Amino acid sequence: MSFRSAQDSDAEGIASVLQDLFDAGKRRKSCTAEFVLGHYISHPDRIGCTVAVDQGGRILGFQSLRHAVAGNPYDVAVGWGIIGTHIRPSAARRGVGRGLFAQTLDAALGFGLTSIDATIGADNAEGLAYYEAMGFREYRQLEGAVSKVYQLPS
Repeated sequence: MSFRSAQDSDAEGIASVLQDLFDAGKRRKSCTAEFVLGHYISHPDRIGCTVAVDQGGRILGFQSLRHAVAGNPYDVAVGWGIIGTHIRPSAARRGVGRGLFAQTLDAALGFGLTSIDATIGADNAEGLAYYEAMGFREYRQLEGAVSKVYQLPS
């Protein structure tokens, strides 16, 4: 498995990861490559978007990191990072998430972030456990969601 920055040509592969999650009942919406391009790969607030790729070139998962700006849809404090992690169900428990977070952490430090928000569905036990294992700690509860924060060294 290797990790690299997502490129426009990865949009279909990332959409396939999201579709697998949708099909497994772990995502509420299906999506298209166009959505992936606008929401993850080419988003104007993007700090990084990393893909995990198997030896055959198949995308196993991805992690995005955005800079929280005023009016962001997650109501995250301005200046923080906003992280999202999506791993193909068939690739779970194989170190994909840890490898992705190592790359994202480097990007966050390089950007100068001090905090990263992860807002996870309250019913997403796997997601909550993943972020806890990465060092995120709960700092607020929303209707149907839990927000966790990772504090970076300043």
